[in-house]
Amino acid sequence: QVQLVESGGGLVQAGGSLRLSCAASGNIFSINTMGWYRQAPGKQRELVADITSGGITNYATSVKGRFTISRGNAKNTVYLQMNSLKPEDTAVYYCNVKFRDSSWYEYNYWGQGTQVTVST
Repeated sequence: QVQLVESGGGLVQAGGSLRLSCAASGNIFSINTMGWYRQAPGKQRELVADITSGGITNYATSVKGRFTISRGNAKNTVYLQMNSLKPEDTAVYYCNVKFRDSSWYEYNYWGQGTQVTVST
């Protein structure tokens, strides 16, 4: 059993900042990638940013220069620092982890989601 615990969402004014956290626990032998996706009402879920076990990062064009993804010292945690937030960043943000368990099976796990609302 694997759990992803997210925190850090909330309501902020445009131009403000929020920091999302996600901690993974359970039968995780090797993490390939950790990342954040978001889904706004009426839209498809989209990648915001992800980071590989080697530290390679990937960002959506719309957040480059404003958001920073990083891994914690424990390597099973991922953070998303969101600065200069815009109303169009309003969405439910989901943590995602791609990993292998001790039997080397591959999994793609999602967190429960955390709401980020940016007001004008």
